[in-house]
Amino acid sequence: MNIANQPEADRPGPLLRRDFKIFQEIPTRWMDVDIYGHVNNVQYLSFFDTAVNSWYVANNLLDPVRSSEVFLVVETGCHYFAELTFPDVVSAGLKIEKLGSTSVIFRVGLFAGKAEETAAQGRFVHVHVDRTTRRPVPISEQKRSVLTKLMDD
Repeated sequence: MNIANQPEADRPGPLLRRDFKIFQEIPTRWMDVDIYGHVNNVQYLSFFDTAVNSWYVANNLLDPVRSSEVFLVVETGCHYFAELTFPDVVSAGLKIEKLGSTSVIFRVGLFAGKAEETAAQGRFVHVHVDRTTRRPVPISEQKRSVLTKLMDD
């Protein structure tokens, strides 16, 4: 049993680089490190957010200032396997696990530099909403065609 009183089999193991479709590099910053000398756990979710939203912007799925529709996080979670430290460059792997009518579930893996196994990995669930009303709206076919590039065949 682990400290959460769950059988070890319920806890996923690290994923590998080959489990992801694309990668984005994110430099760590001095301010990311906590008193224990490693990147603080709250920064990992920030890395998830940076990787996913940078990919949206680079692929013209989101203009953070002008888009009439945006993606809002409704769920996130993270499993930690190894420490990230400053001045590591984090390699964030992305893939889409599920594409719904109004939602996207990303698997995000954080790698220390060129490491082959994830230091941390998690899921990041976005709902596609109207910027003003914050109500879900269907993901357009144009956006879907771009999003499916991050899905397994």
